[in-house]
Amino acid sequence: MPDDHIRQTKEPVPRSRSGVIGDRSPRAGTEPSNAQSPLRLRLLLSGIFLPLFVAAAVVFGVWAAASDAGDTPGRGALVTIAAVAAALALIAALDVTIVARRLRRERVRRA
Repeated sequence: MPDDHIRQTKEPVPRSRSGVIGDRSPRAGTEPSNAQSPLRLRLLLSGIFLPLFVAAAVVFGVWAAASDAGDTPGRGALVTIAAVAAALALIAALDVTIVARRLRRERVRRA
């Protein structure tokens, strides 16, 4: 039959090989099997931005508390900005702890 090559079906990929958004492509062989992010750079960036986000959350929170009904920007916008800054500070703090734990684990493996 001439249409045999069209009717080929793809076998389902086992769950252990499937990605979050569909199938993962097979390894080409050039990438490392255990790819890691540069931990020291992540630690540096999180260490820089953690105090900045904390300071921003405090400043916008105090500004929101001191604002009156007719002020611009409004209290709602200031509270929203303070909440976003606090959430980013929380993410940065979590990243600092995760990276520090991974670096400590690498030091133990090397020793």
